[in-house]
Amino acid sequence: MPKQMRKAPAYCQGLIDRHGKARWYFRRPGYPRATLPGLPWSPEFMAAYEAASKGEPLEVGASRTQPRSISAAIMSYYTSSDFTALSDSTKKTYRGILERFREEHGAKGVANLERRHVQKLVSARAETPAAANNLLRMIHLIMRHSIELGWRRDDPTRDVRKIRYKTAGFLTWEEEHIVQFVACHKPGTRAHLALSLLLHTGQRRSDVVRMGFQHVRGGSIYVKQQKTKQELYIPLHPELGEILDKLPREDPAFLVTRTGQPYTGKGFTNWFRNMVQEAKLPAGLSPHGLRKATCRRLAEAGCTAHEIMAISGHTSLAEVTRYTVAASRAKLAERAIASLLENEKRDPTVKPD
Repeated sequence: MPKQMRKAPAYCQGLIDRHGKARWYFRRPGYPRATLPGLPWSPEFMAAYEAASKGEPLEVGASRTQPRSISAAIMSYYTSSDFTALSDSTKKTYRGILERFREEHGAKGVANLERRHVQKLVSARAETPAAANNLLRMIHLIMRHSIELGWRRDDPTRDVRKIRYKTAGFLTWEEEHIVQFVACHKPGTRAHLALSLLLHTGQRRSDVVRMGFQHVRGGSIYVKQQKTKQELYIPLHPELGEILDKLPREDPAFLVTRTGQPYTGKGFTNWFRNMVQEAKLPAGLSPHGLRKATCRRLAEAGCTAHEIMAISGHTSLAEVTRYTVAASRAKLAERAIASLLENEKRDPTVKPD
């Protein structure tokens, strides 16, 4: 292949075909694959690359897509307002599932999909219930979009049941976990800083890794959540404020790698997992578990669900109500036992020998 003056953009792969012609492709996990015209960094190449990076259908790919096929429905869905309004992280998740489905069944007619077909697809993934239910949901979105396009009249996913399973979700950090982590990772270390940011802001890793002094405003940390676009002003906890005062202000973020660059979400999680292992804590403890610990602490302090939402940025009341319910139950249990002991003191006959 001819030597290029500059390195090709990310996720671009080039090869020489049997005619000796250089061909370039966009291949990014979770995104539609696309052929890129011309050579890297040329105007036509970069225009196609930008469209492919956003998951938009390219003309060169559209010519090979059969009309009213599952592939055509998925490509059309990518351009719909239902999809474009999603957060970048949610788009990536949806694409990952839809592209695998499209790779297997994209050439089939969208009107030919029946309930028995959907049921078979879901049942085949019964050993991984979450994956099965996620696929069912994605097919439902495509079928609903196809109905809006007039490509079919009914939704074959309507009567297909989800696979039932129980999951505790992310493991919540308890106070003993936090104490053990701090005992290993002392104040002044990156690990301690990471724990403090997660615990005192209650935010997701994607928001914590972007925080810097540019977000500190009038004694609060301003956050525009990457996932939900919620705008929050979180009062700066005094303990966190003391930690931040000792950080260099020229860094692009509070948390930076050894090379001085901000973490990516995945890179931060991998690094933090190593810090958890060094502290000899259970492997299931994650950054998101500290977000849940913040909600737990707020609930135990007597905060209402709406007050917790003002910190966490949750958009559903049901998501945070369980924290307040659990905290209230614990307090009621303490009061119940205290009342029982007080009654035993007054009337020893109620206490068995």
